[in-house]
Amino acid sequence: MRALVPSMPRALSAAQVAQTAATIAGTQERSGAIPWFRGGHVDPWDHIECAMALVVAGEVTAAERAYGWLFTTQREDGSWPMRSTSGVVDDDGTDANMCAYVAVGVWHHWLVRRDRGFVRRAWPSVRRALDHVTSLQLPFGGIAWAQDATGRVTDEALVAGSSSILHALCCGIALGELVDEPQWEWELAAGRVGHALRAHEDGFEPKDRYSMDWYYPVLAGPLRGEAARRRLLARWEEFVVPGLGIRCVDDHPWVTGAETCELALALDAVGEHEQARVLLGDMQHLRDRDGSYWTGYVYSDDARWPEETSTWTAASVILAVDALSRTSPGSGIFRDTRPPDSLTLAGLECGCPTSEASHERLTGLAADPGQHPHGPKGPFRDEVPALDRA
Repeated sequence: MRALVPSMPRALSAAQVAQTAATIAGTQERSGAIPWFRGGHVDPWDHIECAMALVVAGEVTAAERAYGWLFTTQREDGSWPMRSTSGVVDDDGTDANMCAYVAVGVWHHWLVRRDRGFVRRAWPSVRRALDHVTSLQLPFGGIAWAQDATGRVTDEALVAGSSSILHALCCGIALGELVDEPQWEWELAAGRVGHALRAHEDGFEPKDRYSMDWYYPVLAGPLRGEAARRRLLARWEEFVVPGLGIRCVDDHPWVTGAETCELALALDAVGEHEQARVLLGDMQHLRDRDGSYWTGYVYSDDARWPEETSTWTAASVILAVDALSRTSPGSGIFRDTRPPDSLTLAGLECGCPTSEASHERLTGLAADPGQHPHGPKGPFRDEVPALDRA
């Protein structure tokens, strides 16, 4: 039976979403790899996001070919090259976040398909990947973002990357429980990185001009509830461009589709559904006639840039539509993922005070908007003006 394709009233119909998925599948190479655009390069993170979108839109064969390519190209240490083009490695280094994301993709596939055979085939790859990633954890709890081709590990961790890795660890922990192979080391690593993101952000390499550093701690789960809302509200006007989407960086007049959709997913995760829908609608100016999506738009020049449609932008649209419409069983992959209980223990290692009360305040375990201190509306509907959609 073909999956129900998600749709979003006043934004995209199911037929339009299916058309977008077809553009991703049409870019897939014979090997199963999904490059950024036809003839472009492949990186593991964006490749996996495309596979997730294909599963949601019912392109299951294409999605599983994509995972097949991923499993067969994994290196012995559990990593993948940062970048390859047409099967030739361009950058032999390792990006920790790119490697970890396989756990998110496989958990998402399970949520949508409930295919135990697929999970069994994928589990060795997930285990090797997350074992490698957790070996890159720095003393303060963040995950080193990169390892070069010689094996040298950087001493820098990034907020967005470590947030995404925390999400991947949570998915990996759930997979371990599913296959009856609990991974306590991952849970401890997740506790440490989650604590670092909430209590020691000054330990991360500053990248605060990028919108991803702003919203990723909300999107990926380190922050929920009041703390998450306050973080998003603090820089809302710096990044959000009414009617167009959000900036990739705060000092350029350039809105990008994938970041806009990811912010919509972050808003959805904290109950701000209407603002999420507005953003999804606002970025539709990037849609091309064939259903693909341009990467970004420089509004000061009225120009699309770069001059390419990207598969990962299209994938982010599909995943946002699915999340907001609650169509597939995997629609809550960001919204419903919760860090493990070991987060309450992580602060003890560095002497930070921890308690059930502070843990609830920081993580927003009572994330139901109806129980929020601001009441059922939440701070965005009270303090952030509605975006014009003329």
